[in-house]
Amino acid sequence: MLQTLDRPLVEVSNVRQIYAKGNGADVVVLDEVNLTLRQAEIVGLLGRSGSGKSTLLRSIAGLITPTAGTVTFPSNPDLDGQASVAMVFQSFALFPWLTVQENVELGLEAQGVGRADRRRRALAAIDLIGLDGFENAYPKELSGGMRQRVGLARALVVNPSVLLMDEPFSALDVLTAETLRTDLLDLWCEGRMPIKSILMVTHNIEEAVLMCDRILVFSSNPGRVIAEIKVELPQPRNRQDPQFRALVEDIYARMTARAGQSPLGEGLFPGTGIGMVLPQVSTNLLAGMLEEIASSKFKGQADLPELGDELMMEIDELFPVAETLQLMRLAELEGGDIRLTPAGRRYVAADVDARKQLFAQHLLTYVPLARRIRQVLEERRGREAPAGRFRAELEDYMTPEKAAQTLKAVTDWGRYAEAFAYHEATDLFSLEDPS
Repeated sequence: MLQTLDRPLVEVSNVRQIYAKGNGADVVVLDEVNLTLRQAEIVGLLGRSGSGKSTLLRSIAGLITPTAGTVTFPSNPDLDGQASVAMVFQSFALFPWLTVQENVELGLEAQGVGRADRRRRALAAIDLIGLDGFENAYPKELSGGMRQRVGLARALVVNPSVLLMDEPFSALDVLTAETLRTDLLDLWCEGRMPIKSILMVTHNIEEAVLMCDRILVFSSNPGRVIAEIKVELPQPRNRQDPQFRALVEDIYARMTARAGQSPLGEGLFPGTGIGMVLPQVSTNLLAGMLEEIASSKFKGQADLPELGDELMMEIDELFPVAETLQLMRLAELEGGDIRLTPAGRRYVAADVDARKQLFAQHLLTYVPLARRIRQVLEERRGREAPAGRFRAELEDYMTPEKAAQTLKAVTDWGRYAEAFAYHEATDLFSLEDPS
């Protein structure tokens, strides 16, 4: 494996990224982020969607300018100057009218490299990433994994010092992603790529532990680095190794800790009262996870990594469901495990009507926005209220997009619980079914 050298390639100092809202407070995406990327290491930026990881990567790539703070490339004697960067995108970002070779040559052409040299370097990069024979194919002829290999070749052909990767495997099926990870790690460990370091964005905990030498864990709303974890396991790594599993468990525990238990803070539900941003999680998913945890396999308490594997859910799918169950007091999260509460056990054992009654009770008790809607409806003579008034109220605390998402979530939960009704044609809440 490559030996880590204490020579910085990239330094990120106190970076903040703020987006102005039309009405209300600005949205802080990144807050006081610091990062040093050194030679001969793979560093992972791990966090949920919306934690600002990709924004930070684009700042380092020079695609956006931070609102505050600096991104610098210190002079490095091993490079005869500063580090250069190239980026691999999640969405492949290939030009469909260009062949594989023409797509790979594009960056070299922009640098003014001559035609013969472009061809030679492009063919070498295509061969390196395992696509020899497809030089004249068009993107539409390639599978997703092959298209991402083209994106990788296009990044490597310009001989960057730092390779930036934005969730490069998330758009691929499980087997293709695993093959591409393994091939990339083999090239890295054998020193066959021109790069000095890799900085990658991921929301897959096992992927981070499998590939990275250091993992920076991000919180959300706003994005902050709240933990730095060194992975000292030798490559190649075995997912079944007890040390590997223990590290995965530790990261799950850190990312699901309650407010006050760790620097992760308030997790998925920032703010208090009506200001909580809520995920759009269906009641079917909530019920399904409760039933899985209560099954004979888990007996009321499940290890989150094992539960995620069983349900084939990554953290961006698993965490919102698990934390919504915690918000509703139907389950508890602790130490990387999820455990049914007595109410959660009663829900699983109940029939359909009893489940709805229990869900309604917990919804109105523990979700302030649901309680607010119900109170307004009860106070009004006609037992109706426009949904727009609640959206406007939410926008005092969050972006219009988050406000719409939060109201939609509560609307679906309230309908299921029969706590209130909603009619889309008139955009009205009511205590009676408007139909």
